[in-house]
Amino acid sequence: MLKIASALLLSVLAGNAGAVTFLTASLNNASENPPVVPTTAGGQPRAASFGTASFVIDDAMMFMTFTATIFNIDVTGSQTADINDNLTAAHIHAGPAVTPTTNGGVVWGFFGAPFNDNNPNDGVVTPFGSGIGGTFSGKWDLAEGNNTTLAAQLPNILAGRSYINFHTTQFGGGEIRGNIAAIPESETYALLLGGLAVVAGVARRRARGARAPSST
Repeated sequence: MLKIASALLLSVLAGNAGAVTFLTASLNNASENPPVVPTTAGGQPRAASFGTASFVIDDAMMFMTFTATIFNIDVTGSQTADINDNLTAAHIHAGPAVTPTTNGGVVWGFFGAPFNDNNPNDGVVTPFGSGIGGTFSGKWDLAEGNNTTLAAQLPNILAGRSYINFHTTQFGGGEIRGNIAAIPESETYALLLGGLAVVAGVARRRARGARAPSST
């Protein structure tokens, strides 16, 4: 078991880590331009919203997949009674002049309008079973884009000139935003090696359990 798990993850380290591109984003209210402070429709403070997102560009740079999880934004319109936190749209924004503090146009929408995950539609929205928020996933294919294409935006994405943005009823320009940045190769290897250590530990525990003498 340990040998199989080790071989599998080492093959990933040797091949996939250098072939695909991993990116990440941390979303919060302060990253919006200008920063926002969420309140209820009645003007009372509401919990700060936030989230995380991860992206993978395939080795041939033909598509980009993503997963994002957000908190304290109502993704169904019925998770809270308030309307200010209702999600209205979610996009990736990019452009040659985009920085973490500079706004850019929508290049690919995956919730609300514009909606560009449609050739084919790979989008999945999974609201939390309890609590406020949910998880989103999708795939930006070459044929998709908001008056642009993935190929045209890859230079911006890889250079850190893009961000993911979730818009609400209260903040039509965006309530939480996160700059999309490539994960350094050293950190990618560290993550994979961490996974290898976890699998190895599980395998060792199972091996000990199999060798343990019977109590009967």
